[in-house]
Amino acid sequence: MHGHSFKVEISVEGEVDPESGWVYDHATISRAMDPLLDRLDHSYLNEIEGLENPTIENMAAWFWRKLEKDCPGLCEIVIHETPTARCVFRGF
Repeated sequence: MHGHSFKVEISVEGEVDPESGWVYDHATISRAMDPLLDRLDHSYLNEIEGLENPTIENMAAWFWRKLEKDCPGLCEIVIHETPTARCVFRGF
C-alpha cells in the first residue's frame, strides 16, 4: 500500500455580485469541502463508499456528487495526483 497527496481545485461560475464583487464566497466552498477532506485524510480510499476504485477520475466524480448541492455554479473539479498527472472533470 502507498499514499498520495492530492491537490483539489474547485471552480464555480456565475455572475459577479455588484455589492460583494464576487462570483462566489470561497468560504462556502471551504465549508462544503472540509468534511470531505476530513473523511479522506489518512484513510484507505478503497473503503469509502463510491471510491472503491480510487482513480483520480473516480475521485473527481465523487467530489462532484458530494459538492453539487452545496455549491451552485459548480463547473469544474481538477484533481492533481502528481505535478504532471491530473484529471479535469466538468460534471455529469
